[in-house]
Amino acid sequence: MRILLTGANGYIGMRLLPLLLDAGHDIICCVRDRDRLSIDHEMIKKVSIVEIDFLEDPNTSKLPRDIDVAYYLIHSMSSSTSDFDKKEEISAQNFNIYVAQTNIKQVIYLSGIVNEKNLSKHLWSRKNVEETLYKGNFNLTVLRSGIIVGSGSSSFEIIRDLCEKLPIMLTPKWVNTKTHPIAIRDVLSFMTGVLGNTECYNQSFDISGPNVITYKQMLLLYSKVRGIRLLILTLPVMTPKLSSYWLYFVTSTSYKLALNLVDSMSIPVIANDNRLQKILGIEPMTYTKALELAFIKIEQNQVVSSWKDSMVSGRFDKDIQKYVKVPKKGCLRDYKKINIDNPNRVIERIWAIGGETGWYYGDWMWKIRGYIDKFFGGVGLRRGRTNPDKINSGDALDFWRVLVADKNEKRLLLFAEMKVPGEAWLEFDIDKNNILHQTATFRPRGIWGRLYWYLMVPFHYFIFGGMIRNISSNKIKKIGQKAK
Repeated sequence: MRILLTGANGYIGMRLLPLLLDAGHDIICCVRDRDRLSIDHEMIKKVSIVEIDFLEDPNTSKLPRDIDVAYYLIHSMSSSTSDFDKKEEISAQNFNIYVAQTNIKQVIYLSGIVNEKNLSKHLWSRKNVEETLYKGNFNLTVLRSGIIVGSGSSSFEIIRDLCEKLPIMLTPKWVNTKTHPIAIRDVLSFMTGVLGNTECYNQSFDISGPNVITYKQMLLLYSKVRGIRLLILTLPVMTPKLSSYWLYFVTSTSYKLALNLVDSMSIPVIANDNRLQKILGIEPMTYTKALELAFIKIEQNQVVSSWKDSMVSGRFDKDIQKYVKVPKKGCLRDYKKINIDNPNRVIERIWAIGGETGWYYGDWMWKIRGYIDKFFGGVGLRRGRTNPDKINSGDALDFWRVLVADKNEKRLLLFAEMKVPGEAWLEFDIDKNNILHQTATFRPRGIWGRLYWYLMVPFHYFIFGGMIRNISSNKIKKIGQKAK
């Protein structure tokens, strides 16, 4: 079949795409920015790409008519603390307009379980999108999912951060709320299983794993799987705002996402039926099994996608590509260059920068800068990186965003998502004469921007000088180990 995959660069879309290709389908990847479609060159050759922002007025000429099925994987929960529900409704309405011009037969929408009258804003919005899509001229299949557990998922990464960093937790009372987690592998099995299945047309199904457990039990079971001692003490009073700050400072989540998650965590999310399990013959795995499989992927460096790479994990939710051209006028720079003997070895080191590898010099200073950034509402360093030695345009890399990652051109360009009074770029480039150029560019905003830069100049002297020396050095340890 010819399938339209919206949200192709998202956590679910990135994992669904190879499964659909392996099944022999013709895929149209629908993204807001084609430069952020983080798939390898071989896979890009197998797909078509269309750029559509469903928040903008529809231009139906962008979409081909011969589409059989579409996956609707669009959401805006993290983009705003106030109007994400309106954005999600507009996106669904515009999607209906787009596909009305096609020959589409089925739309598959991944939603959340809704079984309470008093829903959180997040779950109410998911239900509202479902009702909006039902107005479209197609057969709708809705999969209402519990919390998704898998390497790189937001829920897994939050639990991981909490358990790995806090042996003793003072938690809000919502940790006793019951929930119904499901493994990412089972989600994908359900999503591919309903494809073209007429028995699933115009139906809404709950999908979940076999375990109904509390958030507290999720934390304790994680600790058991990891062999970590954990003590959880529940406080009777902790406001949603304090809970959000607690998640924000301890985990890698953004404050906007934390606020919306906390709003939902006070409401039980439990599947009401298992009809789809019987229709498709799927037996979902347990929560602990899902955790074990997630760590196998992590240990093998096979994490396909991570929520941290989404634009909403940082400062910008779109238009990041307008920063690709580094400005020169009105900017301050720290420029260094050095001759190198082995450009291939150096480019591998550049491609491994950040995350567990570190920044090749003064990691303690980078960490302090990360803590300061987190304190003032920035992303800090906790996002790390999805893969230890692979980078794609659009990926998150600590408190940077990857704008250009071109190994053929031997160029890596990063844009700062930390809190700074201006805009900052960090670029690595190896020329034809085997000279490594390292350039930090800062476009200050007003007098405070310039003051910030000049205060940082002494640190830049050591950090950037040590970085380029260690990247080009023959004594540096292999990828995954820090330089000395």
